Amino acid sequence: MKTLQAKKTKLMSILSDLDSLLVAFSGGVDSTLLLAVAHDILGQRLLAVTAFSPLHPEQEKRAAKALAKRMGVRHTLIHSGEMALPGFTQNPSDRCYHCKVHLFGRLLKMAEEKGLQCVAHGANLDDLQDYRPGLQAAREMQIRAPLMDAGLTKADIRELSRKMELETWDKPAMACLASRIPYNTALTVEKLAMVERAEEVLHRLGFRHCRVRHHGILARIEVPPEAFPDILQEEKAVEIIQLLRALGFVHISLDLEGYTQGSMNRDIHPKVT
Repeated sequence: MKTLQAKKTKLMSILSDLDSLLVAFSGGVDSTLLLAVAHDILGQRLLAVTAFSPLHPEQEKRAAKALAKRMGVRHTLIHSGEMALPGFTQNPSDRCYHCKVHLFGRLLKMAEEKGLQCVAHGANLDDLQDYRPGLQAAREMQIRAPLMDAGLTKADIRELSRKMELETWDKPAMACLASRIPYNTALTVEKLAMVERAEEVLHRLGFRHCRVRHHGILARIEVPPEAFPDILQEEKAVEIIQLLRALGFVHISLDLEGYTQGSMNRDIHPKVT
């Protein structure tokens, strides 16, 4: 089994073989590590691009922009426009595939226009264990996955980020807001905004790891089981109920299974845990 240092060395070797690179940069733990290592090797031959749209919380866009500036990386923002894609807002189970085809197509065109050799994203080895149609799009479009190719898991990436003193090393996972809405339920800007504001409520109250799943008039809250006593404390529970009802939810529930990434995938893959 490769040591963490051996995996980092492999990552550096992969990136050293490139003349230049465009990185799809969300500001999350994975793409930040990729960007940091790539910047050490490629310097100004590197460009970070952050996509924004109603699918992405506004605070994540601001955080990515500020982080890239602190890292000294060339960075640009693009409006990805997924909500205008034919059929996308119908929210099919392969929604992510169509989204990534659209986004990666734009990034490849941008890379070509700027004379950059290729495009990379922050997929890691653990992503192969979940339902990720976006990975199929990346493979088809020859988007590089240096972290995955280096054999890095999510835990590896967090530990390596900690050792490199990257501020994102313990940042909670962040998926696009569409992942909070059941498949085959129409996506609207209003629903996405409800979810974004509801999760902002929980963040403000101290729940860093959380999801608010949108089931029509029902909000299903996911937090880690160890946070149950805190969120069920009467005063805090009443505040959450009031604030989420003000956003348009009628019923507010707590998922007894707790915070689970990709829990909506159970609708199409019942064995997903």
